[in-house]
Amino acid sequence: MKRRAALQMLAALSAGAAIPPGALEMVLSGAAPDLVDQMDVDRWEQTVHEYRHVSLMRWTGALIPDLTADLVALGRLLERKNPPSIHARLLRVSAELSGRLAAELDDIGDRRAARVAWASARRAADASGDRDLSVWVRGVEASYARWAGCPDHLVIDLADEAIALSGGKPSRGLGGAYAARASLAARRGEEHVAFEALQNMAEVTDRAPEAFPEYFLRWNEAYAYTFLGDGRASSALEQALALYPPGTMTPVANLRLIQALDLVQQREINEGLEQALTVLQEGPISTTRYHLAERILGALPEQARKLPAARDLRALTVRA
Repeated sequence: MKRRAALQMLAALSAGAAIPPGALEMVLSGAAPDLVDQMDVDRWEQTVHEYRHVSLMRWTGALIPDLTADLVALGRLLERKNPPSIHARLLRVSAELSGRLAAELDDIGDRRAARVAWASARRAADASGDRDLSVWVRGVEASYARWAGCPDHLVIDLADEAIALSGGKPSRGLGGAYAARASLAARRGEEHVAFEALQNMAEVTDRAPEAFPEYFLRWNEAYAYTFLGDGRASSALEQALALYPPGTMTPVANLRLIQALDLVQQREINEGLEQALTVLQEGPISTTRYHLAERILGALPEQARKLPAARDLRALTVRA
């Protein structure tokens, strides 16, 4: 088995591909003690922190191979008879890595695989006893479900479940739940509901800025204001773009698409279309980007739909 795993590794490396999940662990099995100690768990928790940062700096889908490989390795550790405190910490790591994998899968359009990963994340979070983590899984799932073509009631149910489970304690999951509610209400033209959700989200940022940074708040404000045709959209967009860390990819690209929609709604048609085309040609077209591009096309006046840039945008966003 070890020889086969080593050959798989060498073949992958020579081809410039990712090492198959589990191959490295098989090669190294027996080379270290078969116990999971505090330092092992510390390293896994550090891995989670790294993913939180790296996820901003990569395009959608780029982390799926790494997350998959890490979850395979982590699963083997969870099968051992670990002390309860160690097991609970490993479950927390598993919940977050599974949630991040689910989010990536949702945004590349693989909803079936995403559902499986979300369910795994919920089970691990709930079994760990970490309520904030359980709130996070449901809040983030609601946040991604809004782009994945899920029925509105599913998004609302997930968001409401996260909010109820939080008990009002501010957290990144609670912020994500309010973000989902704000976006959905804005899409439906429900101004009062959207503004109330945005206010609740702002309170989360005020009370727990380290958990739900201001750039998350401004991103969702920009989305809601733009979809509602609110005059504060341009200002919120500028604020959000200025707040994201240098090198941020997907969230900033999506903000620029929202900005393109705002331009089109203000009848800056050519500028909006050109910006949308530029953004979509920079990276993979995720479900979020499809959603925004379709909204841009839908906002075009009848006479503008025959423009070459509009035809190019439509051709670029035809789903396979």
